[in-house]
Amino acid sequence: MDRLTARFWVDAYLKRLRLIDVPAFVVARGDATSGAVIVKMNTLDGQARAFQRAFDPMSGARRWVILAEGADAEVEQALDRQRAFDPDLWIIEVEDRQGRHLLDEPGLAE
Repeated sequence: MDRLTARFWVDAYLKRLRLIDVPAFVVARGDATSGAVIVKMNTLDGQARAFQRAFDPMSGARRWVILAEGADAEVEQALDRQRAFDPDLWIIEVEDRQGRHLLDEPGLAE
C-alpha cells in the first residue's frame, strides 16, 4: 500500500478539524512528501500535549503516542528540540478547550 504524502495528510487532517469547528494551524512546514508530523494539542488553559506517530515492531502498526505533555512552555521546548533534530518536521497546533484532536478516530488512529 502506498503511503500518503505528508502534505496531503496535513491538508486532510486540517479539513476534518474545520468540519467540527476546531481551530488548527500549521506552525512548522516540513517536507511535503515525507516529513514527519507532530500534533500539539493546546487546551488553552496553559497545558498542552504533543503527539507523534510511532511504529510498533510487534504488530507492525503505526499509532499516535504522546511525545510531551505538561505546561505549554515545556511542550514548546520539546518541539523546538525535535525541530532542531529534524528540519523536515511538520507541526500542527490544535486549539480546543475540550481536547478534541481526532487522532483516535478511524482513518487517523492507525
